[in-house]
Amino acid sequence: MRKLLPLFILAISFNFYGQLAEDYYNKGFSKDESGDYQGAIQNYSKAIGLDTNFAKAYYTRGICRDKLGDKEGSVKDLTKAINLNHKSPKAYFVRGNYKYELRDKEGAIQDYSQAIELDPKSASAYYNRGNCKHELGDKEGALKDYSQAIELDPVPAKTYYIRGVCKYELGDKEGALKDFTKAIELNPKYEAVYHNRGICKYELGDKGGAIQDYTKMIELDSKNITAYYNRGACRDEIGAEEYAIQDYTKVIELDPKNADAYYNRGNCKSQLKNYKGAIEDFNKVIGLDSNYMDAYYSRGSSKIELKNYADAIKDFNKIIQLDDNYPKAYYIRGICKSKSADKEGAIQDYTKAINIDPKYDEAYSNRGLSKSALSDYKGAIEDFTKVIELKPKNATAYYNRGVSKSILQDNDGACADWKKAVELGKDDAFEFIKKNCK
Repeated sequence: MRKLLPLFILAISFNFYGQLAEDYYNKGFSKDESGDYQGAIQNYSKAIGLDTNFAKAYYTRGICRDKLGDKEGSVKDLTKAINLNHKSPKAYFVRGNYKYELRDKEGAIQDYSQAIELDPKSASAYYNRGNCKHELGDKEGALKDYSQAIELDPVPAKTYYIRGVCKYELGDKEGALKDFTKAIELNPKYEAVYHNRGICKYELGDKGGAIQDYTKMIELDSKNITAYYNRGACRDEIGAEEYAIQDYTKVIELDPKNADAYYNRGNCKSQLKNYKGAIEDFNKVIGLDSNYMDAYYSRGSSKIELKNYADAIKDFNKIIQLDDNYPKAYYIRGICKSKSADKEGAIQDYTKAINIDPKYDEAYSNRGLSKSALSDYKGAIEDFTKVIELKPKNATAYYNRGVSKSILQDNDGACADWKKAVELGKDDAFEFIKKNCK
């Protein structure tokens, strides 16, 4: 009988250490719940030291390490837990989350896929896998995962929202709109969804609906700069410039360095023929960003409306300095020079615009007018002919070419051009036909 005693002692020893490991685990769990994560890790580690196959202790220690910012350590512990118990969908799911946060999206997808294989009804695993696929550019795969997540759990608004984003990116704006609407139905205070639905409505031509969504965003957050900005853009496009100005002014109040808001407000003022006010806004834009090319363009255009051609030329000079391959800048500067009686300078600018864009019919037309003003009627005819070649239904080109031909005594050619101009709707040519054509 005495020979059985060592086995009895060993059994007691084994049970004792197993129980002790469980005790340390429970202490760790209590510290974990109270927020003492370092203390929890110490106790989980003691439990593992007593029982190296304690999968649950590896799992909870891994979660604690994440709470302390040690995601690499978390992945190692979760990997050990999985090696000890490879049928735990939760362990794969959590490890997938940590891999995602460590930017290992491919590894995260593998873990979420394993979690789904073990638990096919895990909506969260489908959702998270969809996010990984989405970010890796597999939008079709992401869409399938989001749809499966919704089928398993149709309650979370965020799933409809992100599926809507995916549909939008795939070009299905109508489908995206439906998903955003469903997300709002589930969570009427989901601010980001109103923003995206507003974009969808805007791009589908429903600017009034977009304005309603941005207004709702403002109701939810009266300091939402994006909502004011986008609502201003929509109001501008439907011709409600005064209201758009109010929105852009609010953006500027919230963000005094928002150059785009000053720029858009300036354009609204310009549309209302408040050119001086517009110039003030464009000045502000340029003060914030001296390379804001569109601001120079719009400021120059406003100066042209005020017939301040010399200052307008300075703005287009700056545009050309920023981008010497911008044909329209040369073209508009050419107009300013022409208005300032510098026809030779205008011709040079129109020629530069044509060199950059050989199909720039307006540049040919204006160069032809400038040549005509300098009595170069043959050169003018060549330019008007080029306009007609590019735009065969340009009645004004026929009209102007007819005038130049008439001055060169080509009466038949002039009459033919004027008749064509009338045919195309240029009624001014009637007077020339009456006086000069049989």
